[in-house]
Amino acid sequence: MSNTRYSFGKTVSLPFDAAVARITEALAEVGFGVLTEIDVAATMKKKLGTDMPPYRILGACNPQFASRAIAAEPQIGALLPCNVVVRQDAAGAVRVEVMDPHAVLTLVDRPEVAALAAEVRGRLEQALAQVA
Repeated sequence: MSNTRYSFGKTVSLPFDAAVARITEALAEVGFGVLTEIDVAATMKKKLGTDMPPYRILGACNPQFASRAIAAEPQIGALLPCNVVVRQDAAGAVRVEVMDPHAVLTLVDRPEVAALAAEVRGRLEQALAQVA
């Protein structure tokens, strides 16, 4: 497991496409749907003509959590959804990395949002644990 101030994740043994499919399934199992999917590598190729290893950003959302967050802080939509990155590094290793909702949501100074961030992180950790 690797962590930064804003994300947590791990290297997985799955091929890239299988990792995307598995984290999508695991997110669904803990109540998150994927609202958006951005193929960063394809976009860079199309817009800049540059090649890069596979890199996908999944915008994951749990409607109940999103509703509670928006009710507590209407502007919080700028910080949603929770991004999950599946990427292949230059050496070929596949990584799954998740935005840490606690880090992002601590930008909002409301105790109810901090508690919600802890719940969301717990669910995201459960999903990540299901990807080998």
